[in-house]
Amino acid sequence: MPPPRSLPALLDLRAATDPGRTALICGTRTLTFGAWRDRSVALAAGLCHRRLGPGARVVLRYGGGDWIAYAVAYCAVLRAGCVAVPLSDRQSPATSAHVLADSGATALLHPGGAVLPPELLPAGVWSATEEEIGAEAGTWAGSGIPAGTGAERGDGTESGAESGAGPATDHRLPDPPDPVALAQILYTSGTTGTPKGVTATHANLVHGCTSDERRRPLRHSRHFLHAFPVGTNAGQTMLVNALDSAATAVAAPQFTPGRFARLIEEYGIGSVFLVPAMAIELLGSQAARRYATDTVRLVGSTAAALPGPVALGLARAFPRAQVVNYYTSTEAAPAQITLLFDPDRPDSPGRPADLRDLRITAPDGTPLPPGEPGEVWLRSPTAPRAYLDGAGSGAAAVRGPADGGPEVFRGRWVRMGDLGRVDEDGYLHLLDRERDVIKSGAHKVSTLQVEDALHAHPAVADAAAFGVPHPVLGAVVAAVVVPRGELTVPALRTFLLDRLAAHELPARLLFRPSLPRNEGGKILKRELRLLLDDEALR
Repeated sequence: MPPPRSLPALLDLRAATDPGRTALICGTRTLTFGAWRDRSVALAAGLCHRRLGPGARVVLRYGGGDWIAYAVAYCAVLRAGCVAVPLSDRQSPATSAHVLADSGATALLHPGGAVLPPELLPAGVWSATEEEIGAEAGTWAGSGIPAGTGAERGDGTESGAESGAGPATDHRLPDPPDPVALAQILYTSGTTGTPKGVTATHANLVHGCTSDERRRPLRHSRHFLHAFPVGTNAGQTMLVNALDSAATAVAAPQFTPGRFARLIEEYGIGSVFLVPAMAIELLGSQAARRYATDTVRLVGSTAAALPGPVALGLARAFPRAQVVNYYTSTEAAPAQITLLFDPDRPDSPGRPADLRDLRITAPDGTPLPPGEPGEVWLRSPTAPRAYLDGAGSGAAAVRGPADGGPEVFRGRWVRMGDLGRVDEDGYLHLLDRERDVIKSGAHKVSTLQVEDALHAHPAVADAAAFGVPHPVLGAVVAAVVVPRGELTVPALRTFLLDRLAAHELPARLLFRPSLPRNEGGKILKRELRLLLDDEALR
């Protein structure tokens, strides 16, 4: 069977095959494939009624409790031939205003309730809910399918003719989108500066999805669980999983360790997806230990490097599961390396099944042999993504350096911004983010190695290392630690003496009750430096 050409086409297939099957659960709400398709078709027709033409950019601003409404809106935007711009409602007003302007948005869809102040909407941009657009456009009674779309129901009959209701207004949908047409603009996390828009085509988004019901992924699970926010690459992967996998998606509206573990027990979750920050909280939670989690067969970590001691903790907490590190980025997707964690090799996130799409290179792009450290690149299996060119202009995408920085896209190869090496046995070792490497005197210090050493202490719940200026050495290591129970700075320094070289030992150690993270779970190291500055002034 030919693969689907777009995500709406995949949704049509799932709805036709099994319309009553539950695709997504969020809180007390559920969404079947049939309802997902019907609502997305109705909303798409409403967008066309509002004269949104192909290529129009539509910002989707939704929260963690709105996954069902978001899933409907996302597929509706693509079905209408428009471009989806996902955005979490937890983003600051300034970031929201930047995304609206930078993407060249025409419209903003939201679930109702808290909305952006009108002054943050650029001129000519309107906002509405699914219900408002549906009431305005008119629908066939009972079916929820707009008149004139020619849309088939999941049972193969035409909607409207069977419903006994007369048509409202004819809001025909455009032809199915070209696979090479722009489908999505997803913004980077902005941990090091202003978030950048990354574009993806329909072919990029649907790559790897199947039309064959026998080949659907996650067949070992009846349900999979995540708590990723809307507007992140990890969240978008979970949305595609909901459309493509054999398992039903369960989206936790908000992550708390106890609630997350309760959902594992309640639904007999087979696959769990989290970020390292969630893993750390889950392992340290007494509440989470009250629930049975022996149904889990897969624990997947993404979005940031998973410290070795934390990966070992997950392997012990879920003894029947394989711990997997998914190595990708907003820019690289769907390029992804699946790393199977080996508890006997905790210094590596894992060994890729295939090394053909992973390359370690010198700065000039020359591939390096096993054991040599260098820049990490991934190869996209389909049309690669690109940075959006032209703030506020809605201009076409370009493949090249962003903001005058290092080259990111080279053909189908994507530079990951990490330093790493592949050893003789094929295991990947991530040395550090290029921007985080600390140059201290004649040495280069990996913050990941320092963080792994800190996490190895049983009384350390969380930790982050970074560089701070030094008048002689240029920079030295500093660390902020979240202690668990009784822990002192001298005791922690003594513990590190056997695990780190002298130049790797933190010159400054600060204890705090938590680390600043963005909603995707990434540590905001620029805020940690401000903490040290504040401490020095006291």
